[in-house]
Amino acid sequence: MPAGPIQRLRNSGRALRIWRAVLLLVVWLWWDSRAFSYPGGVTPERRAQRQRRRARWLTGQLLSFGSAFIKLGQLLSARPDVLPASWVEELSRLQDSVPAFPFDTAQLLLEQELGSRCAEIVDIEPEPLGAASLAQVHRASLRSGRQVVFKIQRPGLERLFRLDLEVMQQVAVVLQRHPRWGAGRDWVSIAQECRRVLLRELDFRLEAEHAARFRQQFLDDPGIRIPAVVWELTTRRVLCLDYVPGIKITDRAAILEAGIDPAAVAEKGAASYLQQLVRFGFFHADPHPGNLAVARDGALIYYDFGMVGSLSQRLRSRLGRMVTAAAARDAAALVRELQAAGVIAADIDPGPVRRLVRVMLTEALTPPFSANVLEKLSGDLYDLVYGQPFRLPPELIFVMRALSTFEGVGRSLDPSFSLVAIARPYLLPLMSASGNSPNDLLNQLGRQAVEVGSRALGLPQRLEESLARIEQGDLQVQIRAGETDRLLRRLALSQQSAGQAVLLGALTVAAALLAASARPALTAVPVVLGLPVGLSWLKLQARLKRDGRIDKLPGAGA
Repeated sequence: MPAGPIQRLRNSGRALRIWRAVLLLVVWLWWDSRAFSYPGGVTPERRAQRQRRRARWLTGQLLSFGSAFIKLGQLLSARPDVLPASWVEELSRLQDSVPAFPFDTAQLLLEQELGSRCAEIVDIEPEPLGAASLAQVHRASLRSGRQVVFKIQRPGLERLFRLDLEVMQQVAVVLQRHPRWGAGRDWVSIAQECRRVLLRELDFRLEAEHAARFRQQFLDDPGIRIPAVVWELTTRRVLCLDYVPGIKITDRAAILEAGIDPAAVAEKGAASYLQQLVRFGFFHADPHPGNLAVARDGALIYYDFGMVGSLSQRLRSRLGRMVTAAAARDAAALVRELQAAGVIAADIDPGPVRRLVRVMLTEALTPPFSANVLEKLSGDLYDLVYGQPFRLPPELIFVMRALSTFEGVGRSLDPSFSLVAIARPYLLPLMSASGNSPNDLLNQLGRQAVEVGSRALGLPQRLEESLARIEQGDLQVQIRAGETDRLLRRLALSQQSAGQAVLLGALTVAAALLAASARPALTAVPVVLGLPVGLSWLKLQARLKRDGRIDKLPGAGA
């Protein structure tokens, strides 16, 4: 068909646009990693400023590429273990607000999806209530008099998604092969997980199931309102829900005008989210202000259930033990729990991590509590996990991000809002669910007593073996002196730099002699040989400047 070659040409053009952006980003990242690219010298402030600029550029590129890449950015904002904190922060602001597609197209798609069931629709508003990268929403009236909204998927979206996801997979393979960017990160697996999540979002029947489950969870709570699903008018590409109007949750003036207490709304929102985490283990993973509203009677309304998260009973039990350790400010126990959960690699030195965790706990749990304690805590967490042997489950990152979002919404409604104070009664059941009942506590104490006893009984034998090894000269003592290591490393780099400087000087002299000889064309030989040596020498100078930051875990010197 004639459309085949044209469509293939369009696909190739889009793929080239994406690869152009990727290559441009790679070049900029390479440039930013070079000390000579910073006029006047590189400083942490200048480096951070450039990082923020690149993150803003990437956010703009993702927006321009449309649906799949907007969703990709939102998913990557939940991966602070693979992206710097400034990039995560910028991507977390990514909102998929795009122009609406024509109403005629929406009507045609409704007819294709619903067929004869379209007769149930007696009136539909041409102007959409909202438009996003995946779909747009139209208000309608049914023959029964029921007021509903139709979420209609953008035409041709699945074809475009599959093309973009294929390019993403190719980019992930290239990143994985890079010696520095691929180290410690599984970009291919991340791309495959993004593909699975994004293709699931295209099936609105799954979103309908999520909405129905949320509605069932809060069915007995008059303070929480979830739109009901109209199943007979819901398909893979069309979702029909009850029309539940409300005031945008950040519109404090309108809330006050309606006679509703903003502080009560803030507390209700935080309490409902904590219930989702602790009681149900099934939570709204994207609770930004656009997905929250306040009804005229003060009830809190949730919209958009395309992105959800779940916490297994095992993970909730593990979280309970983490909360218990955090409440006791036991950094060592918290780090052990994190290692047991697979969040921290088991083969690393836990000392620097314990010090950082201790500082974070002190800042977070020392009264008076900061109004944005969770925002600061999540920022510290992002700085801690990036580039280190940490693998945070995406569910936990979505939890942290959602709680910090609620914290910001609560402060906009009530300046004295404190999520930590509201969270306490909801965390107590989580702590008890972690195995801290009286019987479990006695069993734990018994196990610890047996462990201590067995170690005590074995102590004399271990001491005797150690003394025997000392007498025989077989005992080896390993001492790690961080400052000495750094000085030795700096000395080795200085010697290497001096050797390269001598070689550069010799090549310069050779070039000068050849230029003055009878065969000046041979001057190109030492010049060509000197280029890689010169670049290597510049790189060594940059490493010597960084010195203290080479192969050093953040906080190791704390």
